[in-house]
Formats: sequence, C-alpha cells, structure tokens
Amino acid sequence: MKKAIVTGAGGFIGGALTKKLLDNKCEVYGIDVSEANLSIFADYENFIPVAADFTKYNRLSEIIKDNDIDVFYHFAWQGVFGSAFKDYELQLNNAKYACVAIDQAIKIGCKKFVFAGTYNEFEIKNFLNSEEFEPRYTCIYSGAKTVAEIICKTLAFNNGIEYSAGLVAMAYGERNRSMMLPNVVISQLLRNETPKLIKGDNLYDLIYIDDIAEAFYAIGKSGKNLKSYYVGHRDLKTFREIITELGKIVNPNIELKFGEYKDTDNKDYGLIDLDALYNDTGFECKADFEESIKRTAEWLKNEGI
Repeated sequence: MKKAIVTGAGGFIGGALTKKLLDNKCEVYGIDVSEANLSIFADYENFIPVAADFTKYNRLSEIIKDNDIDVFYHFAWQGVFGSAFKDYELQLNNAKYACVAIDQAIKIGCKKFVFAGTYNEFEIKNFLNSEEFEPRYTCIYSGAKTVAEIICKTLAFNNGIEYSAGLVAMAYGERNRSMMLPNVVISQLLRNETPKLIKGDNLYDLIYIDDIAEAFYAIGKSGKNLKSYYVGHRDLKTFREIITELGKIVNPNIELKFGEYKDTDNKDYGLIDLDALYNDTGFECKADFEESIKRTAEWLKNEGI
C-alpha cells in the first residue's frame, strides 16, 4: 500500500489505522470533520488532512485529485454506543454516507474499498431467521451497518472496485472516549464502584486498538474481494471470564456483580468464521491482555473518564 484514504481519521479506530499506515510509509489522505481533529498527524510529511463532514462527501472526488489510491477505508460513523443506538434517522444517515463514500471512491479511481462494520451484524442473521429473537436497540445500529454493507458491496461489484470489510468485536484502548462497556467497567473499578453486569455465560470478545489497526492494515493489503471478516480473537472466552480477569487487573478488591441485568446478546458465534482473517491474511491478535488493560486504565484515569 502506497496511498490510502481514511475517513474518520481523527477518531479512535480510524486514527489508530492512520498512524499504522503512516508509520509504514503510506501516503494518507485523512478525512475528518475538522483539521483540528487531524492535528495529531501534523508531524507526518506523508499525511494530507481533508476537513469534510458528511455533507461534503459528495465532493471528495473533486477535493482529492489523485487517481493512484490503493485503498479507501471508511470508518466515519456517528453514534456507536448508548442512546444513539435508538436513533434510526442517525443510523440510516450513516448508512447513506457510507454509500456516498464508496461512490466517491469509485469516481476517484481507488483500487479497493474497506468498510468498518461491527460484529453485531452477525446478530441480524439471528434476527431474520428466528421467531423467538428479542431485538434490542443495538439492532438499529447493526442493521444500518448491514444495509451499508449490502449496498456498498453491490456498488463495488458492479463498478469494478474491490471490496472487503472488517466486522469489529468490542474495542478498547487509549483514545477511546466513548462509554462502551470496557470503559464503563474500568472507570467504575478505578472509582472503587461495584459494576453491575449480566450473568455472562455467553461467549464474548474484547480486542485492543493496536490489534484492530493491524487487522485493517492486513485487510487492506490482503483481504479477499467481496469478503467480510470477523476482527477479533480466534479463541473466545465467556463474558464472565473476560470481565473477571479485567477486574483482577484493574481493582481486585471490588466485587463484580454478575446477573444483575438480563443478558440480551443474541449473537451465535457458530455463524462466524473466526479463522477467516488469519487464513487469508495471517493476522492474529497479539496484544497482551493484562498490559493493554493497564494502559487503557491509566489513560482513562489521566483523562478523567
């Protein structure tokens, strides 16, 4: 990869991938809503900042006059946790602009488009095939991601551009300012509060930001056309096992109250090929769980999150 475009380059995952690409001597057009969000890459000579919110996406092919782009990565997505899951207008708008992004990638002449999806998309398969499925608000978010995938893949196939996607497991790490579950639990433990949790006998996965960046780098280089990959570990543990280990690392003196909430996670990991990304690209999660949790906890503490 010599040249790439990254939307959401100032964000948590988009920023981590952008740094990975830049450190590997790739020239990157980084797109975010303002140049201030992109200032973290100011010292890189191979970084070109592009300030553009969604309303300007239909002009990207006019702004980026470069017909030698290897990969267009699309990470920009608003509302990825909490009450934003309920906002169907916001989520459908995100899907719309993912389609605009690939349309612009085609016009620019990019060789490949890589979409950042979510592992919650696998839950939609259960939703559609089971009368007993109890949909949660997360399904609005993952449904919009699924719609974006279907349309983007169709546009790619019919316009001669390669398409791959990474469906990311629950992410954690430095620079994640969201109130996703890892941040909530770690922050509570740092404040000596008792986290109230689901029973947690279901399979679960947490993936560190460095591994996510490495995975998308691998997908951009070697991911197969029209294929969507699970981005996470190949060997899974239960939610209870993972969070128990996390608790011992952050604050072993605090009790974890499992079973306080109903477990509404409906993902069937039997539907997921956990080995596909490894088989096609050689990617494997390498982050040490204890060390990465300690780094994340220290960052959250320093940021007051």
